[in-house]
Amino acid sequence: MLTTGHDRVRERVSVIQSKTKKPVQFELTENTRDTVIALVKSPEMIGCRFMFPSRFHDRPHISTRQYGRLVRDWVTAIGLEPSGYGTHSLRRTKAAEIYRKTGNLRAVQLLLGHTKIDSTVSYLGVELEDALSIAERIDI
Repeated sequence: MLTTGHDRVRERVSVIQSKTKKPVQFELTENTRDTVIALVKSPEMIGCRFMFPSRFHDRPHISTRQYGRLVRDWVTAIGLEPSGYGTHSLRRTKAAEIYRKTGNLRAVQLLLGHTKIDSTVSYLGVELEDALSIAERIDI
């Protein structure tokens, strides 16, 4: 649940990954929390159980395919080339930026919900020598 019930949105939430069935936590920025509050208070959201409800009566929320279309439209609307961005690449971009700024591979591993550091290394496209050097400094 995103909201706390007092016109506030939680700063940290978790989702269950469909692939691994494990929870992954992430933070919501203040700007995102403000946007969520405005959205859930809007008249069209009254009675909705999902933030992105489906237009079809037999489905409670939008599909991953429709979500991909929304991301493509948002990217296009801000003047970027949609072929360079997608739902998954945006997730990778955030992780890569955290790694670039901190060099903390273990933190990125936790944020992505990876069980193996090798998966994180592969996911980020980290050079092997860099990864080994960092991994040696991390006591897992």
